[in-house]
Amino acid sequence: MGEFLRFENITKRYGQNTVLDNVTLEIQAGEVFSLLGPSGCGKTTLLRICGGFEPPDEGRVILDGVDITNVPANRRAVRTVFQNYALFPHLSVWENIAFGLKATGQDAKTILEKVPKYLELVQLTGYEHRKPGQLSGGQRQRVAIARALINRPKVLLLDEPLAALDLKLRQRMLIELDTIHDDVGITFLFVTHDQQEAMSISDHIAVLRNGRVEQVGTPTELYEAPRTSFVAAFIGDTNFFEGTVETIEGDYCTLNIDGFPEIQLFNDKKVHCGEKIHVSIRPEKFFISAVRPELTDAKTNLLHGKVEEVIYVGPHTRYWVRVQDWRVSVVQQHHGYGLDERRIKWDDEVWLWFGADNAYMLEHYAEVDEQLLALPDLEPEELEAVVEGGTQEVGAAE
Repeated sequence: MGEFLRFENITKRYGQNTVLDNVTLEIQAGEVFSLLGPSGCGKTTLLRICGGFEPPDEGRVILDGVDITNVPANRRAVRTVFQNYALFPHLSVWENIAFGLKATGQDAKTILEKVPKYLELVQLTGYEHRKPGQLSGGQRQRVAIARALINRPKVLLLDEPLAALDLKLRQRMLIELDTIHDDVGITFLFVTHDQQEAMSISDHIAVLRNGRVEQVGTPTELYEAPRTSFVAAFIGDTNFFEGTVETIEGDYCTLNIDGFPEIQLFNDKKVHCGEKIHVSIRPEKFFISAVRPELTDAKTNLLHGKVEEVIYVGPHTRYWVRVQDWRVSVVQQHHGYGLDERRIKWDDEVWLWFGADNAYMLEHYAEVDEQLLALPDLEPEELEAVVEGGTQEVGAAE
């Protein structure tokens, strides 16, 4: 697959606010590509520019080798599924799905052949005569998807399509969307502020912040190898540390952190002694025990601390552990859980350990990232407030 959809140096302003700032993205044919970021980052504006609903102030949109920047929305091989579905309430499911075919002048025979196929694709056979008001939220969404797909667009735009659904239905619809994508094989451009949605369905994700692209990568790349502290914080939870490189030995270095034990980590950025660096360590990379472990790997970091908070959430337990001056977030998965076992509790002294390969050096800190440096001392709701509140400087609605 080669480059299929390209946003080239896209800039969009509303008055004095720059909502998109020189954005360039390349999307491959047939993939699910997500635009991910907090409110106000510009992701929906970029989607609307792709659909022809907004013109860019600068830049071009190239689709399958053709510049469509100035092509009207109704003449683009692009269709949109909106957050509110935008179905015609007075039309039946059949009539809603057939609407696009009628609008393009398809004959009755073609309509009679195609509509049942798309009803089957979205698992709505038997619902042909119902009106949108007689359907559940998930069913209305599937009608909207079928209506958008029936004219075989080259790109399907999905603007927060799951936002109006409850958690379990969102999870089920993600699976259904993925199945539909596999069946039709066209390019999906998916907009969301929910990192779990993006991680679940995407081949590639672009993380946007303040109208700029922070990082593009696969879900695994963004989670395991974030370039910036914003990406590390937005894609899941993490612990941030700042320190000075003390020694270098082969592919590894030791980091001196004020108020924290010295740690070893993989020197993937090839830093030098004396450099100040920032590091991200995911909570699940830590092991935790009330008993000091017998470690055999010299590249394993061992820490001693005291538990300040314990939250049991079913599949795992989250601990906040005070290690000298730092508060470390730790997640322990429940591969087995004996109700009669003695569990780690508040105020227990514990041992934490993690491999040097599981601490990841960050390339960039700026503005909100300096706030994120203090996150080991923040509660989960405070973390969300920093990430959301610190990224809305543009102030324009998407």
